[in-house]
Amino acid sequence: MLELLAQAQSYARPVLSNFRVGAVVRGTSGALYLGGNLEFPGQSLSQTVHAEQAALSNAFMHDEPGIDAIAVSAPPCGHCRQFLYEFSEGRELTILLAGQAPTELTALLPYPFGPGDLNVTEGPLTRTKIAIENVEGDPVRAARYAAANAYAPYSNSPSGVAIRSRRGNIYRGSYIENAAFNPSLPPLQVALVAMAIANEDFGDIAEVVLAEAANNSISQVSATKSLLSVIAPHAEFRLLPRAK
Repeated sequence: MLELLAQAQSYARPVLSNFRVGAVVRGTSGALYLGGNLEFPGQSLSQTVHAEQAALSNAFMHDEPGIDAIAVSAPPCGHCRQFLYEFSEGRELTILLAGQAPTELTALLPYPFGPGDLNVTEGPLTRTKIAIENVEGDPVRAARYAAANAYAPYSNSPSGVAIRSRRGNIYRGSYIENAAFNPSLPPLQVALVAMAIANEDFGDIAEVVLAEAANNSISQVSATKSLLSVIAPHAEFRLLPRAK
């Protein structure tokens, strides 16, 4: 995992800080998931994706059943410790840093606030999922599928995004909430993580489809449009009701 950190850092796009962070998550399945930090000029810093979030969302979108360790190129900040706790789902997580002894998440976050405090029993990786379906090449079906598999137990407002690149590739992103609210990861950012790992330029986004229900208590529309106006101003944007 530590040896893969350089590769994970290569996926980072730190256009504001110039500080590349990489993370490698190990799933209980034995699979490894990489991610790098993403920053967006002209946008609120709350739009930023931390490397730990990127790697965890990568595991989430690949239906990993659980995680037990993460390697990071820099010590995880408090924001990321909170996000990691949501994904721990009651399991202790090992934190690996180069040149340091492994430590446990509980040592970094001794008095956690998490899903149990809000009476949520299913975590991001144990949420009820719909059956896998073929959504290849169809951004509308991909967005609806992503929304149906979102993790939104606090707002009950699932949403999903599908990005179609100019190459014709489709990248899905499901909304991922957090008990502390602010570390929640919007669906567009989750899809951008996948696009970054595929080494496609955000400027090559041709179309973004957002699926969310009209009666959601929160909406991703304004945040999605705002970020798109900076990274892909000529991309087509479509909003469609989430399939029931």
